[in-house]
This record gives sequence, structure tokens and C-alpha cells, in this order.
Amino acid sequence: MTNNTEIRPFRIDIPQADLDDLRSRLTRTRWANELDIDYTDAVQTGPMPPEWEYGVPLSYVRRLTEQWLTSYDWRAWEQRLNAYPQFVTEIDGQNVHFFHVRSADPDAIPLILTHGWPNTSLEYFDLIEPLTNPQDGEQAFHLVIPTVPGFGFSGPTKDRGWNRYRVAAAWAELMSRLGYERYGAHGNDGGSYVSPEVGRVDPEHVIGVHVTQLFSFPSGDPAELENLTEEEQGYLHFLQFFNENLGAYAKLQEQAPQNIAHALADSPTGQLAWIAQLLSTCSDEHVLTNATIYWLTNTAASSARFYYEDKHAEHPKEPTTAPTALASFAFDFRPLRRFAERDHANIVSWHEFDRGSHWATQDAPDLLVQDLREFFVR
Repeated sequence: MTNNTEIRPFRIDIPQADLDDLRSRLTRTRWANELDIDYTDAVQTGPMPPEWEYGVPLSYVRRLTEQWLTSYDWRAWEQRLNAYPQFVTEIDGQNVHFFHVRSADPDAIPLILTHGWPNTSLEYFDLIEPLTNPQDGEQAFHLVIPTVPGFGFSGPTKDRGWNRYRVAAAWAELMSRLGYERYGAHGNDGGSYVSPEVGRVDPEHVIGVHVTQLFSFPSGDPAELENLTEEEQGYLHFLQFFNENLGAYAKLQEQAPQNIAHALADSPTGQLAWIAQLLSTCSDEHVLTNATIYWLTNTAASSARFYYEDKHAEHPKEPTTAPTALASFAFDFRPLRRFAERDHANIVSWHEFDRGSHWATQDAPDLLVQDLREFFVR
């Protein structure tokens, strides 16, 4: 099979018939039932409100579905997204969609930004202006914001193996095609898995890797857990709580992603609820726009497969060596540095912030932008 390296302009232009079909399905939603429980006096003891005890509550889904039908404007979002240059190219047999926004600053640093699940490249939309066109004279960046294969406008994956390593290799090829000899890599959520591997696969060109999580966990060796500080014990307890109470989506998508895919491909309300389990702390507009993108591109199944492929990949035993920075936000998984340094041998920046969440682009963009600048101009 020949490899088509052409980079083609891309513009989002959803047929009206697809939007009409979405609206028709939303008006015919058959709502799930739930227990009749009064949470008025319930005390919140975990990261989610009490009414989320059983998962995404009916009241939340009804409220956002009503917005989707009555006030949400996809065409306005289509116009906003199309305001930035978008392209598509074929890499390793797969279409890759990406935003490419160059700064006017001749000293701008090329930077590739990788989103997570259940986000899309929309995750970095609000960072485009401050990073490419800073008003304070600070470091500017040329931004490449690809959509992970299997997600959104990159479309469904066509074959097995689209795990973090294959995505990282695709990103290295993408940056080469764009003519960037030296560049940085940043990622959040799934992007925090991919970005360190970009540094591993392309060490001659990657100047540094910046992430918002370092997913380094105990190996099972009891010696690793000796002499933990009280703060470190707290980090482990949060991880344990998340895995036991909020990680069902990951287990399902790692083990049998097609089981949920059929429902999500047929019900936009189901698609909305499935991604809201992690995106609900973001604005309604952000949740609805991501839900619309997943729905219109029919990528629920292929995005879930990323978890399966990554779970079944052969993982390197050697640590990464690219200069690495962590920006860790208050209401997110906090890694233990002792474990992180086992997996990443060249951590040169480690900042823990007292605000922000897993989706820092949405609730602490100022801190994230500043940390990116400080790391890449160090």
C-alpha cells in the first residue's frame, strides 16, 4: 500500500440532514429510570456530588439534552472551529485531522498538543490565542493540535494497534512533514501517555515533554511503599478511590469496548451521558460540543478502542529520557515522584498547583500556559 503524504486543507461542514437526524433522535429519547432518592441534606464525601452516587444522574442528562435541543448552536461552533486552519493527512494508513496555527513571532517554538478521552482537539481551543499570540511579550508557540486517530474528525480507526506508541510515531511523522526540526510535546489525560512516547520515539527532534499527569503507579513491590509521607499516602488513597469508584469506563473500554459502542452509536443521549461521567465539571457548552463531535463522526467505538489497544500493547521496560515537566493540578490524580522517576529518568520540572482539575485547559488555563512557557524557555 502506498503512503499518501499529502497534507490537505480541511473544513468542518456537517450536512444539515445529519443535524436533523440528531435532533429527531433527541426528541425521541427514552429516558433511563433511577431510584427516587432525596439528596437535599446529603453531604458530599468524594469528588462527585451525592446525586452522582450511581453514576450520571437523570436530572443532569435531561438538562443538557434540553439545551442540546433548544439553545445549543452547532453551526456557531462549526464557524468558530473553522476560524483556525485545519488539515488532514494520511499517516500509517489512517487519516489524521489537525489544527495548525502558526504564530507571527519568528522565535515561536513548535508545540504539538495531545488531547485525552472523552475530549477531542477542542480541549485546547481556548489556549490557541494565548499560546500563539501572547499579549505580554512572553514566549509564543506554533501549535499543532491533532485529533487522535479514532477520535472526532480523524474518523474511526481501520485496523488494530492504535495505542499510545503508534500515535506517538504518527505525531513524529506529522511534525516532520510540517518541517519542524525541533519541537515540544504536551499532553493531558491520554495525551499524557502519548507525549512521553513522542520524546522516546523522536529524541533527536523533541526538545522537551510537558504533561499534566505522569501515570506512574506502584509496581507491587512492597518496598516501594515503605516510608511514604502522609502527603504521599493521601495521593495513593485518591488513586485507590478513583479506581474503585470512578474507573468503570476504563475497565470496560480496556476489556470489551464494543459492548458499549452499539448503544452509543444509536443514542446521542447515551453518548452525552457516557462522556459526561468525566467531563461534567466542564462547561455545558464544552460537554455538548464534544458530544456533538463524537456523535457526528460516529467515533464512540474507535475512541474506546484506544483503551483496549493500549492495555494489550507491549510496554517498554526502560524509562523515558527526554527532558520532562509535570504540571499537576489540585483536583486531579497526583503522581508520587518516586514512582515517576522510576519511569521517567529526566524530570527537570515538577509543579503542583492549588487549583485546577483534570481538565486544566478549562478551569486553570492561565497556570497551564505559564507553566508551558517557563518549561520551554528554561
